[in-house]
Amino acid sequence: MKKIVIALCLFAGITLTANAQKFAMVDMEYIMKNVPSYETANEQINQVSKKWQAEVDAQMQEVQKMYKNYQTELVFLTEQAKVKREEEIVAKEKAVQELKRGYFGPEGELYKKRQSLMKPIQDEIYTAVQELSKEKDLQFVFDKSSDASIIFTSPKIDISDAVLQKLGYSK
Repeated sequence: MKKIVIALCLFAGITLTANAQKFAMVDMEYIMKNVPSYETANEQINQVSKKWQAEVDAQMQEVQKMYKNYQTELVFLTEQAKVKREEEIVAKEKAVQELKRGYFGPEGELYKKRQSLMKPIQDEIYTAVQELSKEKDLQFVFDKSSDASIIFTSPKIDISDAVLQKLGYSK
């Protein structure tokens, strides 16, 4: 009898705890695609990226041209001239690699540009999610687009459209 009472108490406690927790799901990818300022920022990033990539490619072509000229003139160069040309080519190639790293590296200009354009949008969305969580008394909000371990979510718990409405982008 004692074991049954303990088991019933445990079962009731688990049931009450499970019912007390509310959760919802958002699709950040969906939300971002429906925020016009995100698309504008993304387009700006793409334009800057293409411009910088073209600059890097042009300088890399210059390095390749220098190397081809070196190979063509190799038989006519003195040993000292060969060394000098090789050093020039290597120095130019290092400069191009440094430029590429400066633009596209982990702490490069593209990263900084993306941060400066995207962070305010992400903060605004995060604030809207927080406010909705407080209004609906939610303990957990999962992002469907970033977690591969979520296999299925019910549309009933998706608050993505509510987030967009909170941001002023009703669908």
